[in-house]
Parts: sequence; structure tokens; C-alpha cells
Amino acid sequence: MKEYIRKADIILFIVLVAAGLAASAFLAVSRADAGSGAKVVIESGGELFAEYPLSKDTEIIVPAPSGVSYRDPKAAPADAGDECTRYRYFNIVRISGGKVSVTAASCRNQVCTEHVSISKAGESIVCLPNRLAVTIEGGGGYDTVTS
Repeated sequence: MKEYIRKADIILFIVLVAAGLAASAFLAVSRADAGSGAKVVIESGGELFAEYPLSKDTEIIVPAPSGVSYRDPKAAPADAGDECTRYRYFNIVRISGGKVSVTAASCRNQVCTEHVSISKAGESIVCLPNRLAVTIEGGGGYDTVTS
């Protein structure tokens, strides 16, 4: 009877798997933070809302575009001293210490507020009900890693 799998085939398979795991580990560890040249790109409703440097700490209130979410997001009357009440539907994006997070949102599911802070080029946070996308661009590092 013929032997289809030989000892050399098994060794070759183990070497290839080990090389793949080593390359994946190297890419994961060597992926640097976005750095000083990075910028935070905020899109609302599929259009560019604003760009901010990742190195400058700031907090941005991003109103949802009209016609989104589960009701009509018409502007609500503003209460004195409270920026967030200007809009019925909004997200608050915070840039702090080279990291970006969504700290508050008017959507029901709050997935965007529970997302971990992002700090590397190519990472993003998305709020589907309010049609918000926050992405870090530039500053070196890898844009994508495929497997």
C-alpha cells in the first residue's frame, strides 16, 4: 500500500504554519501607534464633517444628519449651558492622549460608546444609527493587514 503523507510533508506543514504565526505576531507587535502626523477624520452621513490632529486633545459634538436614526432628528431647542441638547441625535467624539473614543451617543444601542479607544492608523469607530464614522488616517504604521 502506498504512503500518501510522508514525514517530510508533516515537517514542511509545521514549518509553514510556524512561519505564518511568526509573521502574524511580528505584524501585530510591530504595528506602531499612528504618531504625530496622524489625523482623525470624522464623517457624518457619508460626508466629511471635520478633521483633527490626533495629537491635540479635544471634544467634538457631531450632530447626526437629517433623516437618520429611528425618528426625524430635527434640531431640539437648546438648554442654557448644555451643548448636547442642541441636537436630538448626536455623538460626542473625544480625542485625548493620542486616542480617540466616542463618549456619548443618542442612539439606542450604544455600541459606539462601548468600543475601545482607537490609536492606530486604519482603525475606526462607527455608529450606524447616527451614520457616524471616525477613522484615524496617516502617521505611518500599516493601513491594512491581510491574512
